Amino acid sequence: MEKMTHPVAASKAELPPASITIGIDVSKDHLDAARHPGGDTVRVANTRKGQTALLRWIGDIKAAARVVFEPTGPYHRTLEERLAAVGIPQVKVNPRQARRFAEATGKLAKTDRVDALMLARYGALLDPVARPVRTDLQNRLAELMAARRSLMRDRTATLNRLRTLTIGLLQRHARHRLRQIEAQVTSLDAATDALEAEDAHLSRRRDVLASIPGLGRVTAHALLADMPELGMMEEGQAAALAGLAPITRQSGTWRGRSFIQGGRATVRQALYMPAIVAMRFNPDLKRVYDRLIAKGKHAKIAITAIMRKLVVLANALLHKDRLWTPKAA
Repeated sequence: MEKMTHPVAASKAELPPASITIGIDVSKDHLDAARHPGGDTVRVANTRKGQTALLRWIGDIKAAARVVFEPTGPYHRTLEERLAAVGIPQVKVNPRQARRFAEATGKLAKTDRVDALMLARYGALLDPVARPVRTDLQNRLAELMAARRSLMRDRTATLNRLRTLTIGLLQRHARHRLRQIEAQVTSLDAATDALEAEDAHLSRRRDVLASIPGLGRVTAHALLADMPELGMMEEGQAAALAGLAPITRQSGTWRGRSFIQGGRATVRQALYMPAIVAMRFNPDLKRVYDRLIAKGKHAKIAITAIMRKLVVLANALLHKDRLWTPKAA
């Protein structure tokens, strides 16, 4: 384990409880960690042995307010589980937000060690909210839904290609691929249902979501996989996490057009078609859509508002553990 030490502002004994923020830059082979305050840094291998060494380096778990890192797909999964097992709060930061923070604080250099220090400072200064760690079952559900999205993208690309093909052999290949995709999607859907059947709580959450007009089982699966925090947030937090909270632009007497930004793109993608359906068959949401159009709002803005209503409604119903009814909407 290679340790790089910098002047420490206060020793661990002098620090109050839960006052230390750890930033970790995660890569396939290494974990670069930094402590704030103090600036101590360390590099370990991204293996179970290296993670054990990292936990020893962190030291007193009760003094750790949070660990901050950027999500890196499979490379952070085991680290996340190890940190959760010892009870350290974790914050996964959007890489774009982290980069903007670094630029705003004048840290333009980018190395693994510098990134770890930046993440530690980000966590200490901005005090981001720690989210519950996904369970193994939730991770498997997310993996299945990611595979389904990949197949649906492949299906769209193959259909588009088929429309331009003129050679019979290539047309047959494309049709064969489409049949393969349909079979694989069916298989994934069955596997997803079987996975949810393993957990009564997860099955109930799916049923609550699927009870909302416009949200079918596939969308319910997508929300459970990509936004497991639903039901545990305030309505504004739910909209913001999905990237559906409007951002206002105003200065003095000038007022610009509001827009949405950031958040989880997969959640927005999952909600787009359900919003189209909901504004036709959900009377409450249809009134919202019609009112916005009557005010001269663009159809896309109105649809985004419906998507926001859907995610807020989903969060509220899951929080109350109740199925949708017209009164509940």
